[in-house]
Order: sequence, then C-alpha cells, then structure tokens
Amino acid sequence: MSFSPEKRSGTLTGIVFVALVAAAATYIADLKAVQALGLSPLVIGIVIGIFYANTMHNHFPASWESGITFSAKKILRFAIVFYGFRITFQEIAAVGMEGFLVSLIMLASTFILGSWIGQKIFKMDRDTSILNASGASVCGAAAVLATEPVLKAEEHKAAIAVSMVVLFGTISMFLYPVLYKMLIEPASGFLHMSAQEFGIYAGGTIHEVAQVVAVPASIPGAGAEMANSAVIVKMTRVIMIAPMLIILGIYLSLSAKNSSDGSPSGGVKLVIPWFAVYFIGMAGVNSLVHNYLSTAPAETAALLRQTVATINEIDTFLLTMAMTALGMGTRFAKFRGLGLAPIYSAGAMFVWLVVGGFVVTKLVTGAF
Repeated sequence: MSFSPEKRSGTLTGIVFVALVAAAATYIADLKAVQALGLSPLVIGIVIGIFYANTMHNHFPASWESGITFSAKKILRFAIVFYGFRITFQEIAAVGMEGFLVSLIMLASTFILGSWIGQKIFKMDRDTSILNASGASVCGAAAVLATEPVLKAEEHKAAIAVSMVVLFGTISMFLYPVLYKMLIEPASGFLHMSAQEFGIYAGGTIHEVAQVVAVPASIPGAGAEMANSAVIVKMTRVIMIAPMLIILGIYLSLSAKNSSDGSPSGGVKLVIPWFAVYFIGMAGVNSLVHNYLSTAPAETAALLRQTVATINEIDTFLLTMAMTALGMGTRFAKFRGLGLAPIYSAGAMFVWLVVGGFVVTKLVTGAF
C-alpha cells in the first residue's frame, strides 16, 4: 500500500516531487514560443519525466517511487473524472448531426484500424497497439492516460503512444493550413470545403485539443465559424472516450473469458472503468451549470464561471502531474525490440485521419 506506515513518508515526498516538476512543465508551456508550437503542459511534463527517468533516476531515493506510481495511477483517474468540466452536452448538440457522425465514424474507424494493424501487420503487443490507437482516435495524450489503467499497461507503453501523438499531431498543425490553401480553398468541386466543414474536418481528425485550436488560428481569415466548429467537434470526440472505455472494458473481459478454460463460470471479472462513468457525470453537471448561467444573477453567473475555470486549471495541473509521473516510469531500455513499428502504425492511422477523414467529412456534410 502506498500509504502504509513504512511507505507514507516516501509516497508523500514522491507526490510533492512530481508536483514540482509538473509546475515547471506548466511554466514552460506558458512561454510564448512553446504556445506557438501548440504543446500542452501534459506533453512538456512527460518529456521532462522521461529525461529524469533516463538520466537522474538513480540519484534520487527509491522510496519516492511509490509517490510517483500513485501520481501516475490514482491522481490520473481523479483528473480524468474532472476533465468532464470541459464539455457540455449543449456544445455537442450545437454542432449538429454532422459533427457527431464525423466524430463517431473517425473515432471508431481509427481505433479499430490502429488496434488491428498494430497487432496483425506490425506485430506489436496488444497494449501498445490499443494505446497508440486511443491517442490517435480520441483526444491525444489525455486519451492514452485514460486508456492505460483500463488495460493495466506498463508505463513505457503509454509513453510510446504519447510520443506518437506529439509527432503526428505536430505534423498536423503544419499540414492542415497547407491543405486548406492548396486543396480546400477551390470555390467548387469535391475538394471545396466551407469554413464550417473544414472546422468539422480538423476537429474530427487532429489528435490534441491544443493542436485543433492552433490550426484555425494559423489560417489567415479563418474566422470564428471554423474555429468554433473545430473545437466543438473535437470536444465531442473527447466525451466519446467514456463509452469507448466502457466498451473496451467489456471487450477485454470477454476476451479473457474466451481465452480461459471455456467454462461459463470462468471467474473473469467484468472490467468497467468507473472513472469514465463519473466523467460523463461531471460533463452532465457542467451542462446543468452552463444551462443555469443564462438565467442566473450576474454575480452568481460570474462566480460559477470562475469556479469552472478554476476546476479546469487544477485538473490540467493534475493531468500534468500524471503525465510527468508516467514519463518518470519510462526507461528507454524497455523500448528495445519495438523498432519502428509504433511509428509505422501511427503513420498509417495518420494517413487515414487526413485522407479518410476528408472523405468522411465530405460525405457526411453533403448528406445533411
């Protein structure tokens, strides 16, 4: 137990250590040069954590490891629950059936494609393949963090998936504005997209929320319509992480049962990620708050907005702590044997997101 009498001091010290490193990552992420790259504190945190794990790890007390593990596991789940305060059901409804369908199709197809090709084509293990797929299909690093405890995967496998999110998400930030200028600005034909359609396309296919925000901001004259559509569709993908994790938990339980002795009472416990259910609950609470704001007295509305903003700031910091702790458990020695398979798998998903996502967006928006 992390807080047993003999481990309590080391655990608390380890948590404080992770918090200090996460604070440094937050400071770095606030620098203008880093903001221009669209790098979130989560990504900065895991980079610092990995640097620590492979350089200074042996110079720090081993007793701190329980605190680092606690941050990567327990604090992570708590932070994912309160991530729901970034989403409202009203925002999802506002983007309409088009945005919802693009989100659903791209999430499901990318997750299935990535999981399958990772295992069958590039011969990666199940956990690395699924984590890689979750990062590309849902919401980047946060999705990897949320999926890792469902799989009970090793830290370094999640770190691999996060690194793929960083690599191909960063490529997206440079590629999508070029696509808009070269291919999507034509006034007619299949390649033409309106500002709203391009926003749906970007929100439905780019990895991280910060990266989605960065793309319309880097397109001259993009306007609020494109930016709003992109963010709302992206947040629709984010909220879909909850049902995805529940379905994944059921699938893992059924797979374990089928691989046992085949008896009906194989004793395989159904894995339900309750933090994903609580995540939906927090999104529901946030939706009620958002609905109340329109009729609330001005002072009450201002207080509620500030409260939600504060919750989100704290939650971002807790997610940064979890990501930092994840990096601290990552040793490069564990990567040996994987080779370039994760890059090939993530690259295949990236091609599907860019090309397949464009086609799906055109077909869906043309049907409504």
